[in-house]
Amino acid sequence: MSEPADTASASDDPARLCEEARALAENGEADRAALLFEEVLARGDTPHRARAALGLAVVLDDAGDVARAREADRAAIATGDPEYGPRAAYHLALTHERAGEHELAAPAWRAVVEFGNPAYLPPAHLALARSADDAGDFDAAREHWEAVVATGDAGYGPLAAHDLAQRLLERGEPARAQRMLAAGLRLIDRDGAPYAYARLAVALGISYLDQAIGAFAASLGDPADPADPEVGPLATELLARTLPLRGRGGEAGEVWRRGLSDPGIAGQVRARLRRDFGGEDEDADPADLWWEPVVEQSVTDGTLPALAGEAFGALDHMYALLAVRYADGPGERRPGETREVLGKAVRVPSDYPWGPLLHESFAERLRLAMGTAAPNWPET
Repeated sequence: MSEPADTASASDDPARLCEEARALAENGEADRAALLFEEVLARGDTPHRARAALGLAVVLDDAGDVARAREADRAAIATGDPEYGPRAAYHLALTHERAGEHELAAPAWRAVVEFGNPAYLPPAHLALARSADDAGDFDAAREHWEAVVATGDAGYGPLAAHDLAQRLLERGEPARAQRMLAAGLRLIDRDGAPYAYARLAVALGISYLDQAIGAFAASLGDPADPADPEVGPLATELLARTLPLRGRGGEAGEVWRRGLSDPGIAGQVRARLRRDFGGEDEDADPADLWWEPVVEQSVTDGTLPALAGEAFGALDHMYALLAVRYADGPGERRPGETREVLGKAVRVPSDYPWGPLLHESFAERLRLAMGTAAPNWPET
């Protein structure tokens, strides 16, 4: 008995076959779906060829047959279909990206761009930007990053703005970085994507820091020339205190040292350097306190936390030595033990760079008070 005419016609309809294949794939019947997609492809250059090829590529990829999936993607791309062509190129690029084959993914991403379908341009341009960036081609990368931002895509645009801004900051172009970051921020719904907004906002703040660093450095001029006595001290402090925020503490130390060596501004620079010291007698001479030069140098070098750690470490060690003996009852101490423990505590600072200064200070105080020199215990 022959099949009804309308049934035979439906089974021959490529659009109907593609729909059946899609339903089968969604229900987990990948093999049957692949057969139907292949049947459509076997019919040659039909209007549904691109759709069937892409469907076959997805089914095969899900089944682990990546090589045949890529062939199907290329077949869909070759049709030039404005919808399924870029989707197939996108899928092909992802198979290469997933395998870490970024160089092979690049041609597929370029194919996506050539199709010009707005739905797939943002990820394609972003991938090409990162590929060019990895290759060291900044100009090409910048064009693709800018193209992503120009699409207005809220997902990929902020990522591109951040990546490009980072490179611009590295190249010493904070003003351009600011414009790109501002454009990226306009694409984000702050309430809907608070973390993405915060990421760009922080980068924008960093760009202003870099711009400020450039302005402060420019105001100081050539290091070989004397600084302006009016703005030099302020510019020195602002530059020296801003540089560490960008991880440039070594440069900050050089800025302080330059200011302290300039006779025209050295006094004001030292006052600014010491503005946080506090607690000292206005009539006292800091030079009379052995630790003042140590603290001042550590502020200049940005090593004050390390110095504080050393001081507290020495205090902790000395306290432990003395406290253990204090906790023991007098009857439990052997003769001479107290002096021995005190000697160990006195020697603790000797291992620190500032230890000799402490010993010299005590020796001088003892000489003035008793008329005798202190024992040379650091070397004992």
